[in-house]
Amino acid sequence: MGNSEHGYQEQLLFMIKRDSLRVKALDCVWQLDLPQCYLAAGFVRNLVWDHLHQKEYPTALNDLDVVYFDPTEECDVAYLDFESRLRKMMPEVNWQVRNQAKMHSRNGDIPYTSTLDALSYWPEKETAVGIRKINRHDYELIAAFGWDSLFNLHLTANPKRSHALFALRVRDKRWLTLWPKLQIVESMP
Repeated sequence: MGNSEHGYQEQLLFMIKRDSLRVKALDCVWQLDLPQCYLAAGFVRNLVWDHLHQKEYPTALNDLDVVYFDPTEECDVAYLDFESRLRKMMPEVNWQVRNQAKMHSRNGDIPYTSTLDALSYWPEKETAVGIRKINRHDYELIAAFGWDSLFNLHLTANPKRSHALFALRVRDKRWLTLWPKLQIVESMP
């Protein structure tokens, strides 16, 4: 596969379709039928980094981050119902569901305009990625900063967040230990 953005997406889709846990998770989330709803962050990022490190077994996922965008949702705890429904379908994973239309308040940001816009505020550029099932056989990928840095094993702080938060996450999540080929790259605005 080439190293163009499209080539990276094709590569990623090939990896996803070969991963039974991820295929099942995508199907479960699809059944919720939430607007602009994606499995994001480590669900995508870890798969790419594992592949590029030629790991025999996938790195365990702490949780599955489900993000959606519904500015009309009135219940502040609707996500608990969605997490419960997902747990019934797939109890072997830890689900974390969040409506990105509400997250700007918690994060001290201006209101987000979409799921993709919300991802553009996440602490690392390589984490700001997601995938969703859009019909029985097709998927859609999104990346707030493109795919280049993820596939080039970069770890880049998002300039919209503090560098201290980035450094804390790198340390606490042990990314450089789990994936030693990663390189911290200075962020370009």
